[in-house]
Amino acid sequence: MRINKLLSNLGFCSRRETNRLIEENRITVNGELCSPGQWVEEDDLILIDNKPIPVKDKIYIALNKPVGVTCTAAKEVENNIIDFINYPEYIFPVGRLDKESQGLILLTNDGELANKILESENQHEKEYIVTVHKPFDSNFLQGMAEGVEIFGVKTRPCIVTRVSEDTFRIILTQGLNKQIRRMTKAFGYTVIRLERVRIVNIKIYNINIGRWRYLTEKEVMELKN
Repeated sequence: MRINKLLSNLGFCSRRETNRLIEENRITVNGELCSPGQWVEEDDLILIDNKPIPVKDKIYIALNKPVGVTCTAAKEVENNIIDFINYPEYIFPVGRLDKESQGLILLTNDGELANKILESENQHEKEYIVTVHKPFDSNFLQGMAEGVEIFGVKTRPCIVTRVSEDTFRIILTQGLNKQIRRMTKAFGYTVIRLERVRIVNIKIYNINIGRWRYLTEKEVMELKN
């Protein structure tokens, strides 16, 4: 894999930070200076500042993200999630939850687990509670569940159930950009509140808005399995 991905998977630093280290001639691979985007093997001798890559403890965090925080590790973006959580070690968000939405987002330094969660074909469940601007009928629920054409493709069938006259629960196994907002818009509805309450086995309950907690060992093992 590329050196950037390897260092991110190992929890050492971001892919962008890797580029900076390469530009500063601080990374060598098998005794030679590393080049940008270089492909490496895990058994290559990779040194940073003439020292082996340090082994980092894996970090797994569940955050109840407020509206207004952007799920990016890019420091130049205002109100980014990394500045918001202000964690002392390198971590990054697993996937995205758009700025106008709230709820569960996972952060970690475990690139391999993050990739497994994000792989679309793994069909990991993500659960949301959604309120729209007006009441809906059963035809709306059925249409959403059967799949909606957005981006020129039909979304996967999903589970949609009523919570109240204008609020529904939806369980997706894919994560297209602003998928729920675009699905509801196709039926003439506008989302006014969207909260993610579950990712696979991790639930938001008992985490107040803007607060976070570490995942338990049991939760991490279930995620990995």
